[in-house]
Amino acid sequence: MIKFVKELTSVVLEEIPDMVSLAVEISNCQGNCIGCHSPFLKENIGEELTHQEISNMIEDNYGVNCFLFLGEGNDMEALKEAARYVKERHHIQVALYSGRKAVEDELFSLFDYIKVGPYIASYGPLNSVTTNQRLYKIRVTGEGERLVEDITSRFWKKK
Repeated sequence: MIKFVKELTSVVLEEIPDMVSLAVEISNCQGNCIGCHSPFLKENIGEELTHQEISNMIEDNYGVNCFLFLGEGNDMEALKEAARYVKERHHIQVALYSGRKAVEDELFSLFDYIKVGPYIASYGPLNSVTTNQRLYKIRVTGEGERLVEDITSRFWKKK
């Protein structure tokens, strides 16, 4: 089971380029980022992210075209099942923000966007050219091949 903090769920425009994302904060974070902006998400808080909750949130936020998991929680199978449900039932993009340095290859077959990398203050956040974090866009070709593109630079301001 994965849990989310309902009160923090919001529609965002800046987390995934060109997408209107429903950002859902997942609790039971396994990361240990120094300077974490949401340390309370390490706790076992919130409510279960069920299929019905997912559907309700998407239906209540007409126009979203991406469901963004802000964190992975502590149940990988439940996370994968939730991602599959969003894609199969609602036919919208699915994104994952992970604080880990790398994620399992299998996740690249389930998500359309994956951000990896713990927050390290000296490197800066995703919009800093010195960041250690990376956002990848995953595309499937007509032949079924998966292409993984680093789109992190889309966050950097052009001068």
